Amino acid sequence: MTRVTVTYENHIAFVRLTRADKMNAVDQEMIDGIIAAGQEVAASDARAAVVSGEGKAFCAGIDITGLAGMVGKDPADVLMPRTHGDGTTNQWQEVAMIWHRMEIPVIAAIHGVCFGAGIQLALGADIRIAAPGTRFAVMEMKWGIVPDMGGMALLPKLVRSDVLRRMTYTAEQIDAEQAAAWGIITEIAEDPLAAATDLAGVIAGKSPSAVRAAKRLIAIAESQDDGAILDAESRIQSELIGKPHQMEVIAAEMGKRPAVFK
Repeated sequence: MTRVTVTYENHIAFVRLTRADKMNAVDQEMIDGIIAAGQEVAASDARAAVVSGEGKAFCAGIDITGLAGMVGKDPADVLMPRTHGDGTTNQWQEVAMIWHRMEIPVIAAIHGVCFGAGIQLALGADIRIAAPGTRFAVMEMKWGIVPDMGGMALLPKLVRSDVLRRMTYTAEQIDAEQAAAWGIITEIAEDPLAAATDLAGVIAGKSPSAVRAAKRLIAIAESQDDGAILDAESRIQSELIGKPHQMEVIAAEMGKRPAVFK
């Protein structure tokens, strides 16, 4: 796999962008690598995933030289076919949405810069932890285009409309403190990768079936009406109570020991 590595430790998948010489700017190989990494992690027995970038930055955005590949083509012919995500996304959108759809929690560990394609990739995670001094931008307007890699499906769920509009219209950079105040990131940590790894370890120690069920339930809670949410609460809970993972949680709690899940 080029541009991206995937390793596993203690039930955690570590996904790392490895184009450090270009601040992990996204080119076609990176797109292919991120999607392949997502497919691999989704098929694994990992209980949580951490996405990070090597070198000085998480991701500087699209490698603008890659736009040259669209010269002479009808953009609609390239962008409109739904080639990924079971017919819901194109390849650019899949970079973020494959993580958003992941059954396990995904944590983005962000440092340096997180621009354009990078912020949209980070939005695909459940939780975002950033280093002090990290800069963020919805960068597409700089090039006369709009966000088109899942950003408009994901960012409105985190920020107010006026914040969304300001960031999109201006392409201005903001710092980690402003990103936290606006709800774009979850928290700031001196070492975001260490913080993300610690948090992933906590999650990986919980019931795998309950964590996956919680992610499904949260998605329903964020998108459906009260009736559907209440029905899902009961249905999903009934699928957990008395099952092996839940019984192991109870036994571990009673025995004051870590749970061991099969």
